[in-house]
Amino acid sequence: MSIAEIFETMEYGPAPESASPAVRWLEERGRTFGHFIGGEWRNPAEGEWFDTTNPATNQPLARIAQGGAADVDAAVRAAREALPAWQALDGHGRARYLYALARHIQRHSRLFAVLETMDNGKPIRESRDIDIPLVARHFYHHAGWAQLMDAEMPGYTGIGVVGQIIPWNFPLLMMAWKIAPALAMGNTVVLKPAEFTSLTALLFAEVCRDAGLPPGVVNIITGDGRTGAGIVEHPGVDKIAFTGSTDVGRIIRVATAGSGKKLSLELGGKSPFIVFDDADLESVIEGVVDAIWFNQGQVCCAGSRILAQEGIADKLTQRLRERMETLRVGDPLDKGVDIGAIVAPVQLQKIGELVQQGRDEGATLWQPSWSCPQEGCFFPPTLFTDVAPSSTIAQVEIFGPVVVLMTFRTPSEAVALSNNTPYGLAASVWTESINLALDIAPRVQAGTVWINSTNLFDAGAGFGGYKESGFGREGGKEGLWEYVKPRWEAEAKNGAASRKDDRKSKPSKDKGRNGGPSLPPIDRTAKLYIGGKQARPDSGYSLPVTGAGERLVGDVGLGNRKDVRNAVEAAHKAGGWARGTAHNRAQVLYYLAENLAARTDEFARRIAQMTGDEAGAEREVDASIRRLYTYAAWADKYDGLVHAAPMRNVTLAMNEPIGVIGVACPDAAPLLGFVSAIAPAIAMGNAVVVVPSERWPLAATDFYQVLDTSDVPGGVVNIVTGKRDELAETLAAHDDVDAVWYFGGAEGSTLVERLSAGNMKRTWVSYGRDRDWFDAEQGEGREFLRQATQVKNIWVPYGE
Repeated sequence: MSIAEIFETMEYGPAPESASPAVRWLEERGRTFGHFIGGEWRNPAEGEWFDTTNPATNQPLARIAQGGAADVDAAVRAAREALPAWQALDGHGRARYLYALARHIQRHSRLFAVLETMDNGKPIRESRDIDIPLVARHFYHHAGWAQLMDAEMPGYTGIGVVGQIIPWNFPLLMMAWKIAPALAMGNTVVLKPAEFTSLTALLFAEVCRDAGLPPGVVNIITGDGRTGAGIVEHPGVDKIAFTGSTDVGRIIRVATAGSGKKLSLELGGKSPFIVFDDADLESVIEGVVDAIWFNQGQVCCAGSRILAQEGIADKLTQRLRERMETLRVGDPLDKGVDIGAIVAPVQLQKIGELVQQGRDEGATLWQPSWSCPQEGCFFPPTLFTDVAPSSTIAQVEIFGPVVVLMTFRTPSEAVALSNNTPYGLAASVWTESINLALDIAPRVQAGTVWINSTNLFDAGAGFGGYKESGFGREGGKEGLWEYVKPRWEAEAKNGAASRKDDRKSKPSKDKGRNGGPSLPPIDRTAKLYIGGKQARPDSGYSLPVTGAGERLVGDVGLGNRKDVRNAVEAAHKAGGWARGTAHNRAQVLYYLAENLAARTDEFARRIAQMTGDEAGAEREVDASIRRLYTYAAWADKYDGLVHAAPMRNVTLAMNEPIGVIGVACPDAAPLLGFVSAIAPAIAMGNAVVVVPSERWPLAATDFYQVLDTSDVPGGVVNIVTGKRDELAETLAAHDDVDAVWYFGGAEGSTLVERLSAGNMKRTWVSYGRDRDWFDAEQGEGREFLRQATQVKNIWVPYGE
């Protein structure tokens, strides 16, 4: 037998990683861990504990504290007490602490890696070579952002006390994704790790203490869902950052509605892995291994749906089965193992039930010929073919080493299949044609798209979902915005002196010709504006609009649920607006400003007629024109970034429109509030269904004619007049509306946030602080543009 033949037939020998450092660490602490609150270890107030086990052996590792209401309250109070000093520390000071945390993590990297593998079940190669280096990278990267915060984010400050809830699939990495940017931006943290995998977070608590982090800046409390619910509901928490299932994310969205808490959610996924017939199949096969069998498939962005072009589907299936035969499942501390243990028996049972359901629904199952270890929670790599796009296993997140394979014929069919789920977290596109890849990537509804690669992450590149995969971003500069707010908003919330309305009521000067008696107004009821046309309201009713002195100045249609439905349908038909060039959108916005300027006197008279403030009316029209100019300027300049990830990739962070945005305008500044809301949204390529000022809507209905003469395509701007809160309720509950901006009272804000949980749409609400959003200083700029866009990261590898 030749050496080459011997090499091909050799069996893998065991290559165990020693668990002794982690075992020693556990033993030295008596295998019992309380909460880390205010820089100290505390036993649970209610005396409840639970065991955490090694999923590879089902043997207990340690006893963990179960957090209760008193523990949560103590942690929040500690974070609140530490907040003023931490926020007062300059960016350089925070950068020094984050740098120290990164260095300490590197110093204990092997202990972290082994403990993570023992507690989670993932292969040591992954925890050692992927997770831990990325954890350190996040703290280094965000140390830099702390240093640059004042220069790069002027006018912004930290949110306050941040509650963070992380999952069990990447315990330490998810912790770094959340804690590092929060600390960098001047927040303090109460973090709850997953009950199955708390140990590395508790080791990190010791690192915080050893690095000299001020007490209370980071607090870690352990427990199950009850503890997480306590954090979500605590009134002393200013923001919730959650990574986990869509079902729980929906519960959190409802629970936080009306609380004023900022919210970011990174939820479930069912990511497509699109293979075109010109792709390098050998690279594709290894890509599938990384996409679905990395971390046992327990990855929210796992490539769990292979979409193969028909011409190569059979060959791909055969090669994939051959590769699956060579995968090794076993002791995750063995450095030669490819697939480790499923995190817990309950998750193993769920995977088994879904696999059986796939078989029952007619799909063809294939697994390797070898068997898994019988001790511990192991499941073999599994491939399903003959899968219908509507089947359970093609739609539901299995969260295990199970992949389904479906076929397509054309690129358009690939896109349609890719988008045929409620999720939109990530996708992979495999082709040797860069033109095809960059044509497909923007059409796939996902927050991250990898080209000829998969499961690439970096602290410098944002990550997050579209649709029911959540909202908000983690990593990159876009991830920082989740942990800051404008200073003026913080000051308003903290009780800054309220500004009094200085409008003065003056009698109308609407006299007849030659100084005669006033003439009665021509009876005119303003209609709705839907799909580029004026439309009568479905209700057949109208609302009176009164001006200064309660004088009737006109009527507007009373819109209802059907009118909103028609407007949303028209908005979706205006998809060409988003596909057009940013330059074209800029030109249209300039036309709007130009045509509004030509009618300044007319609009000023209308505003004065409603508000009684003649001097303020002209200023409002002028401010509206300036605002249109601002967003015309931004339309082709608010572009994306190229992230410098430390690998041979160009990572393109593209700002994309959200889709259809429902907007409920404030009563104050009837024209300026309307323009300030629609201009940034349409500048970024969205279509809007807008409810103008309920009290003074005529400025918006007069704007129809400006839209008609400014080349705005039908359906881009749809105006439905009526009761703001009733219409906002319909918009928030509408599953074809992608985001809602609500500028009204606290009760309406709460309602919008709660109802948005239906399809996990983004919301931006004012809680009654409308004037802060629309005054001369705060009523325009990047905050509006950020709310009008979502970021997609496309990873494009280059070089050999």
